[in-house]
Amino acid sequence: MAIKVTKTEKKVQYDKKLCRLLDEYSQILIVEADNVGSKQLQDIRKGLRGDSVVLMGKNTMMKRSIRLHAEATGNDSFSKLVPLLVGNVGLIFTKGDLKEVKEEIAKYKVGAPARVGLIAPIDVTVPPGNTGLDPSQTSFFQVLNIPTKINKGTVEITTSVELIKKGEKVGSSEAALLSKLGIRPFSYGLIVTSVYDDGSVFSPEVLDLTEDDVALKFASGVTNLTSLSLAVSYPSLAAAPAMFAASYRNVLSVAVATQYSFPQAEDVKEYLKDPSKFAAAMAAPAAPSGGGVAAGGAKEEKKPEPEDESEDDDVGMGGLFD
Repeated sequence: MAIKVTKTEKKVQYDKKLCRLLDEYSQILIVEADNVGSKQLQDIRKGLRGDSVVLMGKNTMMKRSIRLHAEATGNDSFSKLVPLLVGNVGLIFTKGDLKEVKEEIAKYKVGAPARVGLIAPIDVTVPPGNTGLDPSQTSFFQVLNIPTKINKGTVEITTSVELIKKGEKVGSSEAALLSKLGIRPFSYGLIVTSVYDDGSVFSPEVLDLTEDDVALKFASGVTNLTSLSLAVSYPSLAAAPAMFAASYRNVLSVAVATQYSFPQAEDVKEYLKDPSKFAAAMAAPAAPSGGGVAAGGAKEEKKPEPEDESEDDDVGMGGLFD
């Protein structure tokens, strides 16, 4: 005969398990489990088996165990989990990649009918088309102001109608109509609400960021830092190139306006005195190199080099003195 475990013993066992998981795992997903059935939760446990553990329980019990464990170990980071345990939530301890675990959880969403009194998580729209219902069922459509017509002995919806808006309660008429049409508009599963990673708590949207998103945000931050540094004249590594360029322009302006000069300013002064030199300097890189093809397309002919007449001149001069 199996020994019956008392409630006190169950609480002690649960506390030991939670404390052990807190010490063993540094990554925790806080998930919302509204409208999730036991069979669905069992499938999620099987899918995550290996590197993740799903732990559900009463919020008061979890909060108490976490507080006591944080005090016993001196690790105050565990206390950051306490404010997150609100509503029908659970904890998923994992050693795997957080994004992959989140995607694996999302695979186990199942369709659900619209029950009376539920808060609609999304907008529900009834599409146009033949419903397959006989004309005696038109009362449902008339109550909900859905335009219909009789086509070949069945009710046909002529235009799409927004039946329920997000955040509204599902009424009895809406639920009955969706049931008759065989529409299961809602889907439920574990929803990740917060992420705990080695003492840090952040939104699950962070897991969806790509390397390009991180690079773009980093570049935006550097731009903001540069603008702030330049505005308050505070030197920083990001603003250093712009500050050096501005300082050089200031010194160059002084050199041009006065008799003071330095090597880098000499070319600028020459260009100001004779602008044609600046035009020639800009055109020089575009000029073709020697031996190339001329602008007209014909090859440039090399002129014969003059012969060296130094020897003949020496001989002639020598002849004169001879």
